[in-house]
Amino acid sequence: MTPRLAAFLQVAGLPPFAGPTVAGVALAYAAGLAGIAVWAARRTRTAEDFFVAGRGIGLIPLVLATLASNISGFLFIGGPGLVYAHGLGAAWIILPAGITGALGAWVLAKRLRLLAEVRPMLTIPDALAARYRSRLVQGLAGLAMLVAIVGYMAAQVRALGVVTDAVFGTGMGWGIWIGAGVVLAYSATGGSLSGVYADVLQGTIMAAASTIVFLYVLSVGEEIGGLTRTILAGDPDFLQPWGQLPPLAAASFFFVFGLGVLGQPHVLHKFFMLRDPLRLKWYPVLGTAALLLTTLLFVGVGVAVKGLVLAGELEPPAHPDLTTPLFLLRRTPLLLAAVVLSGVLAAIMSTVNAFLNVGAAVVAHDLPVALGRPVGDELRWGRWTTVVLAVAAAVIAQLPGTLIAFLGIFGWGLFASTLVPALALGLNWVGGTGAGAVASIATGLVLTLTLETGGYLGWLTLPAGVSVAGLTLVLSMLVYLAVSTATSDTIDPDVRRVMEL
Repeated sequence: MTPRLAAFLQVAGLPPFAGPTVAGVALAYAAGLAGIAVWAARRTRTAEDFFVAGRGIGLIPLVLATLASNISGFLFIGGPGLVYAHGLGAAWIILPAGITGALGAWVLAKRLRLLAEVRPMLTIPDALAARYRSRLVQGLAGLAMLVAIVGYMAAQVRALGVVTDAVFGTGMGWGIWIGAGVVLAYSATGGSLSGVYADVLQGTIMAAASTIVFLYVLSVGEEIGGLTRTILAGDPDFLQPWGQLPPLAAASFFFVFGLGVLGQPHVLHKFFMLRDPLRLKWYPVLGTAALLLTTLLFVGVGVAVKGLVLAGELEPPAHPDLTTPLFLLRRTPLLLAAVVLSGVLAAIMSTVNAFLNVGAAVVAHDLPVALGRPVGDELRWGRWTTVVLAVAAAVIAQLPGTLIAFLGIFGWGLFASTLVPALALGLNWVGGTGAGAVASIATGLVLTLTLETGGYLGWLTLPAGVSVAGLTLVLSMLVYLAVSTATSDTIDPDVRRVMEL
């Protein structure tokens, strides 16, 4: 879910004739979530059950759950809107989809899961503590994650309130509390187990709906004599490699979204849940296939609406984020439109749940362990922390929309700049040191906070096409490499063996 979608729904709403159908599908989805929550609650008895689903998740559920957490509502609304507004340059955001599945598996997934075989661990900061033999690294990483989670989750909860209001007419404030309450109900009871299988449901909807919608896109191309010819005649820049974006901006999209996924804890955390680490050899193929299916909707709808508008077959959307709803409600059966639009609501819920689980783990496990004061009952602490985080996110979500949008952007960039160097480089390079990890995490935290806040307040402006996330990620990686080269460290034998596999 993006701030663009929130803005669209606030000013446009759903067409009246579509409301009851969308609401009915959304209620059916909510009933499915309730069933999953009851089933998962009966199987959640320990902290391991709550935080890592008892390490009992199969490969197919893992792939679908990772897909749902990775893509979220941006796939359905924000992405096609960007393509419609800026041309094929926006597709550079999802071009890494062809490699991120393999990249995640080869760079991190196997090592994270095998670390959990040789050490008792529940979280990403646990893995960093084992790699660097440092509670400081664990605590600093947990703190950076918590700061990012609060901001990112507030943006998601506000978007959840906007969509709930659009579908059910509850009003913005009540929509925030109702949406947060629904997610909290299954997050606090079933923990990561209910979250994973809710994500499985959402990931299945994403892949199936994207494929079906793309078939309608292809039929549109036949009706108007070919989308590319129509677009080339009316807006030739649209189909250029960079679209209507500066080349540096498109390249930055590829870099940040390609490497940045290696620092998203709500996605990486799921690798701890896999039942059989030997099954990971199939993850690159299955993960890449699932991602590629979903990209069909991302590019296809944006291009189709552009072609239809230029051909006079469709009215121009009043806002770029009207692109997907407009196409669905004008060119596909209403039931399919309802499934996809209510899927936006489901996608936001899956992302909020993932962050609640990771944030609760930071508060109930990582920070106490880093301080040398582990709590006695992590399951109880985890559940109460989930409640506190959900309420905090709902309260913050009541703030002005521009501030919430800033918090969401800040959170995503902070994950990448603080975790990618210490985690992705650190688990693949024996020369990485604890001092390098501390320096890179601190660099990412301070620079992201400074640059994003300065940009939000209008105190500084980066050159055209340069993103804060891309800049801070590069700088934190350079700091990690420089400090690690200048210092030395010792790696425990069992951790070294995992790194060498």
